[in-house]
Amino acid sequence: MQVLENKLSVRRCLTFVTGLVECLCFAGVVFGWASLVFVLKEDGYFSSLCFNTTGVNGTQILDCSAQDEQFSLIFTITSFINNFFALPNGFLFDHFGTTVARLLAISTLQNAVSVSFGFKFYMYKTFNMILICFCLLKIGNLFDSRRSTIINLYNGAFDSSSALFLIIKLLHESGVSLRTSFLFLSACSVVHILRTFFLLPRTFIPHPLPDRYAYGCEQTSWV
Repeated sequence: MQVLENKLSVRRCLTFVTGLVECLCFAGVVFGWASLVFVLKEDGYFSSLCFNTTGVNGTQILDCSAQDEQFSLIFTITSFINNFFALPNGFLFDHFGTTVARLLAISTLQNAVSVSFGFKFYMYKTFNMILICFCLLKIGNLFDSRRSTIINLYNGAFDSSSALFLIIKLLHESGVSLRTSFLFLSACSVVHILRTFFLLPRTFIPHPLPDRYAYGCEQTSWV
């Protein structure tokens, strides 16, 4: 009995720690937009919208206001989608459970990396991060009296994950291409899949938590 309790305790701690890392690295990264814009401009995204114009003293200057407007439009639409998708994603999570929701989130992450940067990229990424966040918040139910603390930690990690694009910016300045960084993030989907099947329930984490509650690979049913 004691061995079982220790095993469940270790599993719950692994679920919490890996979930915190996942939240820090993936859940709210789109809010680091300001750092990513520097990289995108250096790589020439929407540079066709820039044109030469004559300054007040007759000198030629490069006007990129249309490029800036395009970047601003992408972030504005993304902020709207972030809230708009909350309701359908909540419906999806409530009706199909953790495994289906996370597999859909992982597939949209792959789509985000495979398309050219722009509206489609951010739409896929926003959809992905909301589903991940929904699934992670339920982990607080595993810790009973510390439930509120765990949920608040994940909320803080969600906001802090915007620093990921700052790290990508620093790596870009060191010679790492944006494509390489995004391909690495895509490869991390392997970790998402492993967590989905081994460290998370197939449906939901109940509250209050039943005695000796088992989940992940120890579950014997898909319902």
